[in-house]
Amino acid sequence: MSKRPSPISATVDFDADGVQHGFLKLPISTDESAWGAVMIPVTVVKNGDGPTALLTGGNHGDEYEGITSLLKLSSTLKAEDVTGRVIIVPCMNTPAVMAGKRTSGLDGGNMNRSFPGDPNGNATAQIADYFTRVLVPMSDVVLDLHSGGRTLDILPFAASHVLEDKNQQQAALEGAKAFGAPYAMVMFELDAEKLFDTACERQGKVFVATELGGGGTSTPESMAITQRGVRNFLIHYGLVAGKVEMPESGQVYLDMPDASCYVQSEHSGVLEMLVALGDEVKKGQTIAYVYDMSRSGTEPVAYRAERDGVLMARRAPALINMGDTLAVIADVVERLNA
Repeated sequence: MSKRPSPISATVDFDADGVQHGFLKLPISTDESAWGAVMIPVTVVKNGDGPTALLTGGNHGDEYEGITSLLKLSSTLKAEDVTGRVIIVPCMNTPAVMAGKRTSGLDGGNMNRSFPGDPNGNATAQIADYFTRVLVPMSDVVLDLHSGGRTLDILPFAASHVLEDKNQQQAALEGAKAFGAPYAMVMFELDAEKLFDTACERQGKVFVATELGGGGTSTPESMAITQRGVRNFLIHYGLVAGKVEMPESGQVYLDMPDASCYVQSEHSGVLEMLVALGDEVKKGQTIAYVYDMSRSGTEPVAYRAERDGVLMARRAPALINMGDTLAVIADVVERLNA
């Protein structure tokens, strides 16, 4: 069954040269606004023929490195600096961004678990559908900027995925390296079916994702990494002139081969991490304790690493519930190849 056209309209002309600032407008009707709209900011910078890069932040509303860096880029990138077209969407899930939450303040939808979307669904699904059927098809390369949000702290990295098309995988992998974060990796997702990543990759697009910190804030260091990375991405794919700048200390390559990289809690309580981000761990090593807060005098539950590697992500809040990921361990490798 064919889908109806997206209800979202754009106030910019994606084919016009120059710099345009506008909105993607999704009609909604709420108690506060009977004939209202979700207003998603968008900037288009175009200069003649060339590739199209789609840059997105705010897929999750509490991940601020991407939001902030793309808001800054939208006010500084000039048409004469670009060959081709750059589409900048700093606040992809605007209702989540405005609520300061991972998920939408309108419908509770998790944007990055809503693809390919549905033009007849809730607001989150309708936004996802617009990206899938309108913005992604007009793009050649896509950069989706994530960080850990309020519940995770993550080593700063750019990543690609294992794909059937090895040429597509290699192109994305080279982009992940060229982003120039301290770490680059091949990432294993627990369930990739409804991710923006998958919606782009299934259309044959070169897709790079990042995780750039966390804790529901940004730091001078994480912002510097993000801003340099966005520029590197545009340079690498031929949209902006210049030279890719890599970390002075070099880049570490990481690989996540399977689900054993994720350590998930089977208990609720208070979390004590015994290792820090970036620390090396050994299989069987105790990396965390979870304490039962409902009574005193009880021994904590020990959580152990299921593999050798480096601690690349950890839960940020000390309060933890059953099912929460408390740690992610990745392999350190000498090279990354498709």
